[in-house]
Amino acid sequence: MEKGVLMQKLYLNVLIIVAVFFGWNYFDSGQQYDDPSNPVVTALSDAFQNRRSNFQIEGEGEVLRVLSDDIDGSRHQRFILELVSGQTLLVAHNIDLAPRISTIKEGDLVSFNGEYEWNPQGGVIHWTHHDPRGIHATGWLRHKGRIYQ
Repeated sequence: MEKGVLMQKLYLNVLIIVAVFFGWNYFDSGQQYDDPSNPVVTALSDAFQNRRSNFQIEGEGEVLRVLSDDIDGSRHQRFILELVSGQTLLVAHNIDLAPRISTIKEGDLVSFNGEYEWNPQGGVIHWTHHDPRGIHATGWLRHKGRIYQ
């Protein structure tokens, strides 16, 4: 390969790494979700008001309450997040398929990517893990910089 082509590829790779690094830090900082007019917050509010379900979404909330695990069938770690809008979400994180967040406590910020299901209390976020069959979109939780999926 020519030296010029190699330099172009190197330059492009460096640009991608820098963009991912700065984009990841912005996303991980919580700045994306601290505005009630944010499209994610608005989408979740709209889904709750219109009883919509079964769509993948990511967002962030503060842990309002840590609940006991659901051990019927697949085991799920459960906690309630409060969005900046005041809407609450139950997070049901499958700990048979993904690691448990062992250090979670009230007041912590948790980012999520999962499937939203409507319920009268604000909604449920589940599928916060990989799909072993590779059919469903991969979800995750982020707590203190670590991703759980």
